[in-house]
Amino acid sequence: MTMPNERTRSIIQARDFLVSLSRDQTLPEAVRNEARRLLRHYPTASDVLLAGKVEEMSKDRLTEPFLSSSID
Repeated sequence: MTMPNERTRSIIQARDFLVSLSRDQTLPEAVRNEARRLLRHYPTASDVLLAGKVEEMSKDRLTEPFLSSSID
């Protein structure tokens, strides 16, 4: 079973790999173009890390007592 930090690292590393493929002039143009096409819809490292923070915040809110006030 993978841990959340391992999944996060894998997603970030996969994006880095696609970037390197898209820039590698030794590869066929079709491969570079496909890597660029995939990157258009692939999350950035910032996107992935922000999603993790949002998820953690959601978990924290779910553990608050029922009907607790979030306004101080």
